[in-house]
Amino acid sequence: MNDLIKKQITDAQANMDKAIAHCESELTKIRAGKASAGMLDGIMVDYYGNPTPLAQVGAINTPDARTLIIQPWEKNMLIPIERAIMEANIGINPQNDGSIIRLVVPPLTEERRKELVKKVKEEAEKGKIAIRNIRKDANEKIKKLKAESVSDDEIKVGEAEVQKVTDNYILKVDKHAELKEKDIMTV
Repeated sequence: MNDLIKKQITDAQANMDKAIAHCESELTKIRAGKASAGMLDGIMVDYYGNPTPLAQVGAINTPDARTLIIQPWEKNMLIPIERAIMEANIGINPQNDGSIIRLVVPPLTEERRKELVKKVKEEAEKGKIAIRNIRKDANEKIKKLKAESVSDDEIKVGEAEVQKVTDNYILKVDKHAELKEKDIMTV
Protein backbone atom coordinates (compact mmCIF):
# COMPACT_ATOMS: atom_id res chain seq x y z
CA MET A 1 0.00 0.00 0.00
CA ASN A 2 1.15 3.52 -0.81
CA ASP A 3 2.75 5.49 2.09
CA LEU A 4 0.48 8.49 1.49
CA ILE A 5 -2.59 6.27 1.82
CA LYS A 6 -1.17 4.65 4.97
CA LYS A 7 -0.72 8.12 6.47
CA GLN A 8 -4.37 8.99 5.76
CA ILE A 9 -5.52 5.74 7.38
CA THR A 10 -3.32 6.36 10.43
CA ASP A 11 -4.68 9.91 10.75
CA ALA A 12 -8.24 8.61 10.45
CA GLN A 13 -7.58 6.02 13.19
CA ALA A 14 -6.17 8.71 15.51
CA ASN A 15 -9.26 10.87 14.95
CA MET A 16 -11.55 7.88 15.48
CA ASP A 17 -9.76 7.13 18.77
CA LYS A 18 -10.55 10.69 19.86
CA ALA A 19 -14.20 10.23 18.82
CA ILE A 20 -14.39 7.00 20.87
CA ALA A 21 -12.82 8.72 23.90
CA HIS A 22 -15.33 11.57 23.64
CA CYS A 23 -18.21 9.12 23.31
CA GLU A 24 -16.98 7.21 26.39
CA SER A 25 -16.75 10.41 28.43
CA GLU A 26 -20.30 11.40 27.41
CA LEU A 27 -21.60 7.94 28.35
CA THR A 28 -19.83 8.17 31.72
CA LYS A 29 -21.77 11.34 32.53
CA ILE A 30 -25.07 9.46 32.19
CA ARG A 31 -25.71 8.19 35.68
CA ALA A 32 -26.80 4.61 36.11
CA GLY A 33 -28.23 4.93 39.61
CA LYS A 34 -24.84 4.33 41.18
CA ALA A 35 -22.77 7.14 42.62
CA SER A 36 -19.52 7.85 40.79
CA ALA A 37 -17.12 10.77 40.88
CA GLY A 38 -17.40 10.91 37.07
CA MET A 39 -20.95 12.28 37.47
CA LEU A 40 -19.41 15.52 38.69
CA ASP A 41 -16.96 15.90 35.78
CA GLY A 42 -17.62 19.11 33.94
CA ILE A 43 -19.03 20.95 36.98
CA MET A 44 -17.19 24.24 37.38
CA VAL A 45 -16.99 26.03 40.74
CA ASP A 46 -16.43 29.77 41.12
CA TYR A 47 -13.05 29.72 42.90
CA TYR A 48 -12.22 33.34 43.76
CA GLY A 49 -13.62 34.54 40.44
CA ASN A 50 -12.12 31.73 38.31
CA PRO A 51 -14.20 28.81 37.02
CA THR A 52 -12.39 25.74 38.37
CA PRO A 53 -13.27 22.03 38.02
CA LEU A 54 -14.98 20.68 41.14
CA ALA A 55 -12.33 17.95 41.55
CA GLN A 56 -9.69 20.70 42.02
CA VAL A 57 -11.42 22.43 44.94
CA GLY A 58 -12.19 19.38 47.05
CA ALA A 59 -11.88 15.63 47.52
CA ILE A 60 -14.69 13.51 46.08
CA ASN A 61 -15.42 10.17 47.75
CA THR A 62 -18.03 7.45 47.29
CA PRO A 63 -18.54 5.79 50.68
CA ASP A 64 -21.30 3.58 49.25
CA ALA A 65 -23.11 2.91 45.96
CA ARG A 66 -25.66 5.69 46.50
CA THR A 67 -23.65 8.48 48.15
CA LEU A 68 -21.04 10.99 47.04
CA ILE A 69 -19.19 13.12 49.58
CA ILE A 70 -17.32 16.28 48.65
CA GLN A 71 -14.79 17.52 51.18
CA PRO A 72 -13.65 21.02 50.11
CA TRP A 73 -10.00 21.95 50.63
CA GLU A 74 -11.20 25.27 52.11
CA LYS A 75 -14.28 25.65 54.35
CA ASN A 76 -15.40 28.84 52.59
CA MET A 77 -15.83 26.87 49.33
CA LEU A 78 -18.88 24.94 50.65
CA ILE A 79 -21.44 27.48 49.36
CA PRO A 80 -19.85 27.96 45.89
CA ILE A 81 -19.59 24.15 45.46
CA GLU A 82 -23.20 23.71 46.51
CA ARG A 83 -24.31 26.47 44.10
CA ALA A 84 -22.29 24.94 41.22
CA ILE A 85 -23.90 21.52 41.77
CA MET A 86 -27.39 23.01 41.78
CA GLU A 87 -26.66 25.06 38.63
CA ALA A 88 -25.26 21.96 36.88
CA ASN A 89 -28.77 20.46 37.11
CA ILE A 90 -27.61 16.84 37.54
CA GLY A 91 -30.84 15.89 39.29
CA ILE A 92 -29.36 15.63 42.79
CA ASN A 93 -29.78 18.17 45.59
CA PRO A 94 -26.62 18.74 47.63
CA GLN A 95 -26.82 18.50 51.43
CA ASN A 96 -24.42 20.88 53.18
CA ASP A 97 -23.67 20.02 56.81
CA GLY A 98 -21.09 22.76 57.39
CA SER A 99 -17.98 20.66 56.73
CA ILE A 100 -18.86 18.39 53.79
CA ILE A 101 -21.40 18.24 50.99
CA ARG A 102 -23.31 14.99 50.66
CA LEU A 103 -25.05 13.95 47.44
CA VAL A 104 -27.49 11.05 47.73
CA VAL A 105 -28.19 9.45 44.36
CA PRO A 106 -31.84 8.41 44.25
CA PRO A 107 -32.69 4.96 42.89
CA LEU A 108 -33.89 5.07 39.28
CA THR A 109 -37.50 4.38 38.35
CA GLU A 110 -38.23 2.09 35.39
CA GLU A 111 -39.39 5.11 33.37
CA ARG A 112 -36.21 7.05 34.16
CA ARG A 113 -34.09 4.02 33.21
CA LYS A 114 -35.76 3.91 29.80
CA GLU A 115 -35.12 7.64 29.32
CA LEU A 116 -31.45 7.13 30.18
CA VAL A 117 -31.18 4.21 27.73
CA LYS A 118 -32.61 6.51 25.06
CA LYS A 119 -29.96 9.08 25.97
CA VAL A 120 -27.25 6.40 25.73
CA LYS A 121 -28.47 5.50 22.24
CA GLU A 122 -28.40 9.18 21.23
CA GLU A 123 -24.80 9.55 22.45
CA ALA A 124 -23.78 6.34 20.69
CA GLU A 125 -25.35 7.61 17.46
CA LYS A 126 -23.43 10.90 17.81
CA GLY A 127 -20.23 8.85 18.19
CA LYS A 128 -21.05 6.82 15.08
CA ILE A 129 -21.79 9.98 13.09
CA ALA A 130 -18.44 11.45 14.13
CA ILE A 131 -16.67 8.26 13.00
CA ARG A 132 -18.52 8.24 9.67
CA ASN A 133 -17.54 11.88 9.10
CA ILE A 134 -13.91 10.97 9.75
CA ARG A 135 -14.27 8.13 7.21
CA LYS A 136 -15.71 10.55 4.64
CA ASP A 137 -12.83 13.02 5.17
CA ALA A 138 -10.23 10.23 4.91
CA ASN A 139 -11.78 8.92 1.68
CA GLU A 140 -11.82 12.42 0.18
CA LYS A 141 -8.15 12.90 1.05
CA ILE A 142 -7.30 9.51 -0.44
CA LYS A 143 -9.13 10.40 -3.68
CA LYS A 144 -7.14 13.65 -3.88
CA LEU A 145 -3.94 11.57 -3.87
CA LYS A 146 -4.71 10.71 -7.50
CA ALA A 147 -3.06 14.05 -8.36
CA GLU A 148 0.12 12.75 -6.70
CA SER A 149 0.28 9.79 -9.10
CA VAL A 150 -1.40 7.22 -6.87
CA SER A 151 -3.12 4.55 -9.00
CA ASP A 152 -6.88 3.94 -8.98
CA ASP A 153 -6.32 0.42 -7.63
CA GLU A 154 -4.32 1.75 -4.67
CA ILE A 155 -7.05 4.32 -3.99
CA LYS A 156 -9.69 1.53 -3.99
CA VAL A 157 -7.56 -0.55 -1.59
CA GLY A 158 -7.11 2.51 0.66
CA GLU A 159 -10.84 3.21 0.72
CA ALA A 160 -11.57 -0.43 1.56
CA GLU A 161 -9.06 -0.26 4.42
CA VAL A 162 -10.67 2.95 5.74
CA GLN A 163 -14.05 1.16 5.65
CA LYS A 164 -12.62 -1.78 7.65
CA VAL A 165 -11.23 0.61 10.26
CA THR A 166 -14.58 2.46 10.40
CA ASP A 167 -16.50 -0.79 10.92
CA ASN A 168 -14.21 -1.72 13.84
CA TYR A 169 -14.74 1.66 15.52
CA ILE A 170 -18.52 1.53 15.02
CA LEU A 171 -18.47 -1.88 16.77
CA LYS A 172 -16.51 -0.33 19.67
CA VAL A 173 -19.16 2.40 20.06
CA ASP A 174 -21.90 -0.27 20.02
CA LYS A 175 -20.08 -2.27 22.73
CA HIS A 176 -19.68 0.78 24.98
CA ALA A 177 -23.36 1.67 24.54
CA GLU A 178 -24.44 -1.92 25.20
CA LEU A 179 -22.42 -2.05 28.45
CA LYS A 180 -23.87 1.28 29.60
CA GLU A 181 -27.42 0.13 28.79
CA LYS A 182 -26.87 -3.08 30.75
CA ASP A 183 -25.49 -0.99 33.65
CA ILE A 184 -28.55 1.30 33.62
CA MET A 185 -31.12 -1.50 33.38
CA THR A 186 -29.52 -3.51 36.20
CA VAL A 187 -31.59 -2.92 39.33
